[in-house]
Amino acid sequence: MKIIDNKIETVKQLKKIAERTNIENNDEINLTVKNILEDIKKNGDTAIKKYTLQFDGFNPEPMGVAFEEIEEAWYSTNSELQEALKNAKNRIEKFHKEQVPKNILLKGIYGECVQRKWLPVNKAGIYIPGGRASYPSTVLMNAIPAQVAGVKEIIMVSPGNKEGKINQTVLAAAYITGIKNIFRIGGAQAIGALAFGTKEINKVDVISGPGNIFVTTAKKLIFGSTGIDSLAGPSEILIIADDTADINQLATDLLAQAEHDPFAAAILLTTSLEKANEVSHKIYQKLENHPRKEICMKSIKDWGLIGICENLETCIELSNKFAPEHLEIITKSPHEILESIENAGAIFIGKWTPEAVGDYLAGPNHTLPTSGNARFSGALGVETFMKNSSIIEFNEQSLHNNKNDIINLANSEGLHSHADSVKVRFKN
Repeated sequence: MKIIDNKIETVKQLKKIAERTNIENNDEINLTVKNILEDIKKNGDTAIKKYTLQFDGFNPEPMGVAFEEIEEAWYSTNSELQEALKNAKNRIEKFHKEQVPKNILLKGIYGECVQRKWLPVNKAGIYIPGGRASYPSTVLMNAIPAQVAGVKEIIMVSPGNKEGKINQTVLAAAYITGIKNIFRIGGAQAIGALAFGTKEINKVDVISGPGNIFVTTAKKLIFGSTGIDSLAGPSEILIIADDTADINQLATDLLAQAEHDPFAAAILLTTSLEKANEVSHKIYQKLENHPRKEICMKSIKDWGLIGICENLETCIELSNKFAPEHLEIITKSPHEILESIENAGAIFIGKWTPEAVGDYLAGPNHTLPTSGNARFSGALGVETFMKNSSIIEFNEQSLHNNKNDIINLANSEGLHSHADSVKVRFKN
């Protein structure tokens, strides 16, 4: 794991990490995904089945998962895991119910009325990754905000394994959230199916959920005709730690990020060179018998970083510049650090709040901005699945009292008929 005791070099490494999967510059992947999407748009279910066989190794016939299979997944789940899923569902639901946006109604002194009214989209598609791991928590984090928003139809897509089966716990999570429309497809072809619609899969209004670079590229290319949550890259954590932090906890928390994916980034900013060396040594100790050793090693080798900072102020400065998806603050006085944090997707305070708490059941959403996007965006939420309409109603008096201002503004823009549309109402 890289240990750097130089601020300028640390900044360079953080920039490199943030840009590690920049889809804008990958012409080959962009072209591949574009061709897949065009094929899906033209040939629908036939193309989906072709790409599923090609990329995932099975023929999805039928594509849909029978409700009996979803139900069986829940009842085949052990009781302890069932309780964990229920607890997570309840906490996530409770938090997201507080996010429902309020309608606005303002009345003017002349009787005019302006409003903003929120409504849910009709149909939402949620993408649940497969592959290296199963993500029942992602089902909860995407389905629950959509349900709280009031979405009428939620369609879930998730790639099956070589036998075409979706992970049992993923299906169990779908069961307790009431999702019945599930299709065992993944990749860019699944995004195309949701965006364009086919005979078997309804076109949706919004697509949410993380995926690999092909999924992310597909979301980017269909955006505009279909809404999306974000363009999420590989996961990342940045930990700010002082000399009071526990070595074992730091090493474990960094590995908890690295085990996601070879492109996952685990970063530690600390004021202690001694602590940096000890954490690096502890990480390699823990990797000796780690069940996901190969993935962790690749992540740590390519995208792991420990930066030595002269003080905590420098740690904060570098963190704000990087804008991490996940930020842990493990210091003697973490709330003092919190006051200076400007950019982060989710912030975990103190040694008793590992990132895993937020990943599974704290309540706030774990679908977060990556690759520096926390500078201008936040977590997936209820509003992702809603849209708002402005409602404007003037009467004769209110229009009369504002007409000169409207006419002057319209004339300043050279828009004659805009001005005339007000004048014409008072000609008689």
